[in-house]
Amino acid sequence: MTRPLKTAIPLAAFLLGSGTWAEAMNSDRPSYNRAEIGEVSIFYREAGPKNAPTILLLHGFPSSSHMFRDLIPKLAQEYHVVAPDYPGFGQSSAPDAEGYDYDFATLAETIDAFTQGLGIESYTLYMQDFGGPVGLRLAQKHPERVEGLIIQNATFHAEGWNPDIVAQFAPFWAERTAETEQPLRAFFKPETTQWQYTHGSGRSDQVSPDAWVSDQAGLNRPGNSEIQLEYLWNYQDNIARYPSWHEYLKQAQPDTLVVWGRNDPFFTQAGVTALQGILPEAQVNLYDAGHFALETHVSEISDEILRFMAR
Repeated sequence: MTRPLKTAIPLAAFLLGSGTWAEAMNSDRPSYNRAEIGEVSIFYREAGPKNAPTILLLHGFPSSSHMFRDLIPKLAQEYHVVAPDYPGFGQSSAPDAEGYDYDFATLAETIDAFTQGLGIESYTLYMQDFGGPVGLRLAQKHPERVEGLIIQNATFHAEGWNPDIVAQFAPFWAERTAETEQPLRAFFKPETTQWQYTHGSGRSDQVSPDAWVSDQAGLNRPGNSEIQLEYLWNYQDNIARYPSWHEYLKQAQPDTLVVWGRNDPFFTQAGVTALQGILPEAQVNLYDAGHFALETHVSEISDEILRFMAR
């Protein structure tokens, strides 16, 4: 008896496609690229068919596109996935403050120019931590491009902040001095970076040290503490924009998926509840995880994303 040929990709789909066999077999594996956007060089990971719907992965502090290393192959089998590093993060360039304005308005403009440079005309936004204010600026500027939102531990409500974290930021935002900066500099220490990954994780033995070691390498670069302080100082502008973002969400009612580590030490479930008040149709999934839920729940989260995208 002749046995049927077994392939990872249906043979008919391959024969009908335009790529080579090697391209078909490796379509879910990322390529590592750079795009020159004004004064900065943006590193990014890209995978999946470019003619498929795009998922734009926007990372948080102090991470980079590295935080999506396990998610990208799971999504790229069906979707075009793009994950840039912000200026001052990961493998992107980090000019000094004379060469780049490290604020969220400029950052959003850079990512906007980056997507246009890649010819991306529409996207679903995956937003984690810093990715929230970047993504909502993109959404407000180009609502016609937004096909959906995926929110993972990024808050848009004052009540979504842990009061202990607010107590550290409030003096800094009220008056920036060497003294008020000092508590914020603690966020750049190796033990704090590790804590951000392990705190609240119900599967702490599955959190790879590669995650915080990679992040810390970026934080340790000469001058990077000053870059991060600029971002953290400017974060107050995001909070000032919360009412405007609420209005956008109320009016647009974008299809929304929330995948949230319920034990996040920074952003609490109160922010999720407040978001549901604005987006009552949002699909919400909570996990026994912390701020970086992908480290331990990438399988569950990717499954939810694929179901959400298929709708």
